[in-house]
Amino acid sequence: MVKSRLYITFISLLTCLLISAAHVDTMTGMFSDKVRTLRLMTNGNPQNIPVIFQGTADRIEISFDILSDSRDYLRYRLIHCNAYWQPDGLVDSEFLDGFNEGTIEDYDFSRATTVHYVHYRLELPNAETVPLISGNYLVQVYDETDPDNVLLQARFMVCENNASISAAVSSRTDVDYNDAHQQLSIAVDTERAPVRDPFNDLIVLVQQNGRLDSEVALRHPLRTQGSQVIYEHLPALIFPAGNQYRRMETVSVRYLPMGIENIEYQAPYYHFDVAQDGPRAASQYLYDSDQHGAFLIREYDSSDSDLEADYVVVHFKLDYLAAPDDMIFLDGDFTSRRFDSGSRMIYNPGTGLWEKALLLKQGAYNYQYLVVPSGGRWGLTAPVEGDHYQTANRYTIKVYSRNPAERYDRLIGISVIESGI
Repeated sequence: MVKSRLYITFISLLTCLLISAAHVDTMTGMFSDKVRTLRLMTNGNPQNIPVIFQGTADRIEISFDILSDSRDYLRYRLIHCNAYWQPDGLVDSEFLDGFNEGTIEDYDFSRATTVHYVHYRLELPNAETVPLISGNYLVQVYDETDPDNVLLQARFMVCENNASISAAVSSRTDVDYNDAHQQLSIAVDTERAPVRDPFNDLIVLVQQNGRLDSEVALRHPLRTQGSQVIYEHLPALIFPAGNQYRRMETVSVRYLPMGIENIEYQAPYYHFDVAQDGPRAASQYLYDSDQHGAFLIREYDSSDSDLEADYVVVHFKLDYLAAPDDMIFLDGDFTSRRFDSGSRMIYNPGTGLWEKALLLKQGAYNYQYLVVPSGGRWGLTAPVEGDHYQTANRYTIKVYSRNPAERYDRLIGISVIESGI
């Protein structure tokens, strides 16, 4: 049992390191095995989406840990991106007031933990770096001695907020009725926005529960009505309803928290066994107040969990009969919503279970299992989690504008709507 657990732990952590080291893109992520627990908060609230509204005192806080006994000298830079998060080629002076190379000076050392780490914080805007224009921003962090080696990167947005968005979610969709889907209808009021041609100048992106794989882009509305631009009865606005996220906690090593069936110490880590999961597709829908895939860092006896929460190895186990070419991934903010070896489940023929061991900071976590068929792009909730029309989902709607004379995609409106409320 111990040998099998250590083998799965070793394979999981090793493959995560290999993929992370090789894969650099514009998604939020950590690209070094020593970087952990990347979080973004707006105005101190981890439930807020990472967006700053122009003309306000909004602040984005980016925090992360580096497993180390000593401080690293870290710098950061910003890249302005288009609506699809591709660098748009603007020079620094076009989107920043200040220097595009700042130093991360806010850090502190872990206290009384078995795993030693340094906790870093970066706030934007700050005295060195102020975004000038709206749109998508990618912040990259690197060691000052090796600027070409990005250790981590994170996405945030700056919004003009001059287009108002109204939206509704219904389980009475164009493909079924109170069954397995939810459908959105959206109206964008462009009266105060710099939009000349709503049929060609607007890009609307819709995201369910922070998932990047199923995000959809709308290039053309169904119709306009005065200053209202209407998006409705469009196939792209029909989403699988999914299910409430599963929850588990690792907040204490002295008792079994929620969702945990066993705790053992095997130097140098505590090991938490998540209670074995199974498919919920055929089960009756049960409401649970989840956080749509978010996580919260917390240690039960701590006064400052950012510095006193420990790192533990969490063992996930899923009993599921998958098709031969299916891949199964853990989905949630703690995996940065990536489909890579950091979130991919491993089939263990010895136990007959899909397993994954992850080194996670103590806290409360939302997660779910997504199945990606061979050649698929979306993670499917239907096979393991099921699709229930009653599910409370959070939809983020972003509206970008770009007329032919402009060189970047302006973020002119953003809104969040929840179903099942």
